[in-house]
Amino acid sequence: MSPGSAEVSQVEIRLVRIAGQEVHVALYGREDAARTLLVFNGIGASVATVAPFAAHFRDTRIVTFDVPGVGGSPTPGLPYRLAWLARLAARLLDALAIGEVDVFGVSWGGALAQQFAHDFPARARSLTLAATSAGFVMVPGSLRVLKQLATPRRYADPAHMLVVGPDIYGGQLRHDRALLAEHAQAMTATTGRGYLYQMLAVSGWTSWLWLPRLRLPVLILMGADDPIVPPINGRIIADRLPDARLEMVACGHLFILTDPAGTAARIERFLAGDGDRPASPPLAVASSSATEI
Repeated sequence: MSPGSAEVSQVEIRLVRIAGQEVHVALYGREDAARTLLVFNGIGASVATVAPFAAHFRDTRIVTFDVPGVGGSPTPGLPYRLAWLARLAARLLDALAIGEVDVFGVSWGGALAQQFAHDFPARARSLTLAATSAGFVMVPGSLRVLKQLATPRRYADPAHMLVVGPDIYGGQLRHDRALLAEHAQAMTATTGRGYLYQMLAVSGWTSWLWLPRLRLPVLILMGADDPIVPPINGRIIADRLPDARLEMVACGHLFILTDPAGTAARIERFLAGDGDRPASPPLAVASSSATEI
């Protein structure tokens, strides 16, 4: 997602220290919104890339953060796994005095969203997954595309992004070079070591074995023209879940970038229809700009 055309009326940027790790956090929208959506971003993406997407939610507050090694969150000394990041996210919610949340994850962040819902079921009201998979059991994209994903060069070199981006992301970005250039500019905050750590975090990971134990409503959104995560992966996840809805989007991997309004509307319709669990208002957020927990 690019930081382009849409604006969010209320944005709070904070720096929270959790067990020695500084975490750069963004809260978009009203504190008194009906629900809070915890957003796990794609690989290499900073909180700024969420802004156009967050702008289209009507009654949902968005909480997102830079994964260590991305954007304003310093790179830790050692690599980590998704379970560690899920614990970090739970402690971040504690620091922000937020209890139960709806959970959203896109691409790489979809794996982290699944891990969070599994590890902290009492905190997750619902789960929305976009353009993601169940890990190493996935049906992969083409080898040519996967080789481009192994390096962050497309983020460091915008000209390279314009060359490889159309084939990597598919959909509207096969033709919209201006939007692709904005996306590349928004992703330049990723460090090489931070990108490597994110790749290592999902190495060998899968949710396939424990997906049937997720007892919450799940919405799965897949791009019909996604060269990175072919849409069959959405069916693989849905077939393992007791309460899942699968929807196809007429775009590629980054439909949250190309259609932020439509994607936000789909998610809010799903959240509004989550009748099994009543919405609970978010707890008050502390007013200080830096927090230690």
